[in-house]
Amino acid sequence: MARTCTVTACRGRARPDRRVVLRPGTFALTALLAALTAVGPLSTDMYLPSLPTIAEQLHASTAQAELTISSYLVGFAVGQLLYGPLSDRYGRKPVLLAALLLYLAASFISAFSPTIGMLIAARALQAIGGCGAIVLARAIVRDLYSGARAGRELSLMGLVMALAPVIAPLIGGALQTTFGWQSVFIALVLCGLVLAGVVLWLLPETLAPALRRAASPLEMLRSYRIFLSDGGYLAHAGIVMFTYAGLFAWIAGASFVLQDIYGLSSFAFGGAFAVGSAGVMVGSAFATRMSGRLSFDTLIGIGVVAQVAGSMAMIADVAVGDHSAFGLVVPMAIYLAGLGIVLPQAMAAAMQSYPDRAGAASSLIGFLQQTAAALCGVAVGHLLHQTPWPMVLGIAITAAIALALWAFTREPRHRALH
Repeated sequence: MARTCTVTACRGRARPDRRVVLRPGTFALTALLAALTAVGPLSTDMYLPSLPTIAEQLHASTAQAELTISSYLVGFAVGQLLYGPLSDRYGRKPVLLAALLLYLAASFISAFSPTIGMLIAARALQAIGGCGAIVLARAIVRDLYSGARAGRELSLMGLVMALAPVIAPLIGGALQTTFGWQSVFIALVLCGLVLAGVVLWLLPETLAPALRRAASPLEMLRSYRIFLSDGGYLAHAGIVMFTYAGLFAWIAGASFVLQDIYGLSSFAFGGAFAVGSAGVMVGSAFATRMSGRLSFDTLIGIGVVAQVAGSMAMIADVAVGDHSAFGLVVPMAIYLAGLGIVLPQAMAAAMQSYPDRAGAASSLIGFLQQTAAALCGVAVGHLLHQTPWPMVLGIAITAAIALALWAFTREPRHRALH
């Protein structure tokens, strides 16, 4: 944090802004962007230990309780289509603040929902607000950096963000045990308030006026048509989609598999989930260290191979009948290490060619990512019947598709980056 100029001023396009703001290139700004990106994991992982209790207290079935995850993913997907183009027109900061305000209101409603139907609807609204944080954090990175530097920044954000799925279920399990499931959403309200305050007072506007574009429906459609005709963008987006879908196969099934089938308590589940999620930190740290030394393509390849290795180990464990949480959690940690490598590199590569449409590029890749995750989560939730196989196979299939995409789309991806 320092007395500095806005980003546009630093580029010589405006007069210096004498406010105290977060300076581009500092860890403080990276930490804020990572915290904004962590809104998604916090909003899903923190309440996972409460899912069985929510189902019991709101008189809902397992499938209905799973819909609180799926509705969040659908809202997250749809909302992302709007925020990027709007921020390309009006700037990152005002759109981000509006998104955080909606997130706060929906989190508050979630905490006091008397029925499962209201909770499902409130979760969708919570997602529509929360998705703005991750879309705009990625767009801000593209405003400030390009190439390997952007990949490194996203990896560093991923490393900081990786703390969220590690500590979120632990905090959620403790809150659930001590105060009940409603306290989880109250905690999310408090987190949102802090983020909104920091954004309001310390975040500079990063989009230069010269790069702002119209936000009409026709212009949005034009941007999306450009992306959908770009084979390199689609290939990178596909890798992101299936990598993320595997994560949500785990998220949708883990609480019921580890608690209802393997017999873990809410707090023990939080610990087991955190151990698995630590893999993201390992992968993100590796990607941060190797960005600039290894190409996007090489890092993505290492990541998807790790995902396949972890999923195969999980299948082997379930096939031999080892009903221990350890046999699922450790292979998932390997998968998530691969995810920590793949996601930032593939996202940075997808947006590389679109500095003037960074918001829209981030929106579309986020929409595709969350849609795939929602579909995978719904499928796993409906197929779970006292067996871990739907979850495990969902993870393995998505990992295999991500590996195939990496192996067979090298030419269009190479063209997009050169």
